[in-house]
Amino acid sequence: MISNLTVFFCIVWVATLLYGEKFAFWVPSYWSCSWPSPPMDNPGDYVKIAVVTDPQLMDRTSLHLAPKSLTLEVVQFYTDIYMRRAILGSIAPFKPDMILFLGDYFDGGPVLSDEEWQDSLNRFRHIFDLKNLERATNNQVYFLSGNHDIGYAAYHSRMPQVINRYEKVFGSRNYNFTAGKVEFVAVDAQTLDGHPQQNQTSAAWKFVTSVSRETHSPPRVLLTHIPLFRQDSTSCGSQRSSPIINQRISRATDDHEIVYQNYLTEETSKKLLDYVKPVLVLSGHDHDQCSVTHVAEHGPVLEETLGTISWQQGNLYPSFMLLTASKVTVSNDWDYVSTHLCFLPTQLFIYIWYIVLFVVTLVVVLLWPANGLNIQLHIGELMSDMLGIFKSSKEKDEDENCEYEMVWDAEGSMHLIKKASKITPTRSNERVERGNATMRAVGKKQILQEINVTMPQDVSGQLGSTDGAGKLGPFKTKSSNVRVVVRRLIRVFRVISVVAAVNVPIYIMLLFSDWIDK
Repeated sequence: MISNLTVFFCIVWVATLLYGEKFAFWVPSYWSCSWPSPPMDNPGDYVKIAVVTDPQLMDRTSLHLAPKSLTLEVVQFYTDIYMRRAILGSIAPFKPDMILFLGDYFDGGPVLSDEEWQDSLNRFRHIFDLKNLERATNNQVYFLSGNHDIGYAAYHSRMPQVINRYEKVFGSRNYNFTAGKVEFVAVDAQTLDGHPQQNQTSAAWKFVTSVSRETHSPPRVLLTHIPLFRQDSTSCGSQRSSPIINQRISRATDDHEIVYQNYLTEETSKKLLDYVKPVLVLSGHDHDQCSVTHVAEHGPVLEETLGTISWQQGNLYPSFMLLTASKVTVSNDWDYVSTHLCFLPTQLFIYIWYIVLFVVTLVVVLLWPANGLNIQLHIGELMSDMLGIFKSSKEKDEDENCEYEMVWDAEGSMHLIKKASKITPTRSNERVERGNATMRAVGKKQILQEINVTMPQDVSGQLGSTDGAGKLGPFKTKSSNVRVVVRRLIRVFRVISVVAAVNVPIYIMLLFSDWIDK
């Protein structure tokens, strides 16, 4: 028979799993996030764009584990399923007209073999459901190269095949497109600070220069994976959750080409702003949110750095952005674009809550009374005590004239049950105090003798000797305690087994229902 306690924990665990694995990803699209409010009143007057960055699919370079090890496979699956739920449960319900990916789709992209790179690409396509996204957005899915995809300038001269395989799948690294009346300019930032005579660097600057020559250009948004330069310790605003990372540039010892950089150089950043003249800059790379205003010749420019969409990339609060681009003419160029940063569920906190709930389940089941908690009995006793205040002294005396019957439960515990009895007058040496019954010493001795006579055989010896005042000594023996512990452990195993039998299939169903193709 399943106890009420078991049913209770089954329900609690089911509700927890449903929220942690399913409902939490619906929160952004239904309650905590919405499309930004542009100056236009008609929703048909703007293009809806979702922006995502830095998924960095984990591979053998992430944790330095064997490529096909069980640990790596488990970590990859739980990281991938989080991002798949994010795109299907949080972003897709907004029905964007366009999707922007700001780079770093793989973790060890430049050093992966062609076979490993293809495996990661297949995972990326499945996680973000690219086939259905392209269909829903009429093929308006745009990609930006990141340092974890093609590396920095030092890689390009040594391994040009890395760029070739990237462009075969994701297309050109320097391009522009239009959404509404806004032009988006995508630049391969990894090549901008390379040697001017290097092919990839010269090609990137040639593209930027061609964009700057357009005389009557629409309002522009600059897309760059690496953020623009900012002074050390520049504030990133209230939405950042990690410490500020300052500029760091590492160069190769032989040709001094860049191996790593946190931000573009100050000179490169200034040239980009002056050439492109954007009203907004979108970047990634930093894995955390950051809002910085740059001073350019044409006026102040806001840069929004997006946090990673993965929960395994050092940011407890993954995010994505909703952006609207105007289709109609507005008076101010900076009003053509509006943004809203949206946060995803904190997966680590969900797993911590699973652990806490498991510990609470064990403790409660282990310490819960064997006969449960008779709430009605406690309430009845409380009401009797309250009503007793208003009773007359005669009623109290009559209530106290009673006898007690001993009842033994399954654990060997004795309970005294009060029963009403008719009391006959006794000798003068028997006295009754107001509100309390006082027995003679002889009466007490007789009751103890009756207890010893009527006690069940398996409980004999559990009562200790009595002292001169008639007090009872230790009640349970060592063997009785062992039996109680065994019973409780059996009950814990039974409850946990039932809870697991109900919830494990539900958990597995939730995992694979989101993972399989729709």
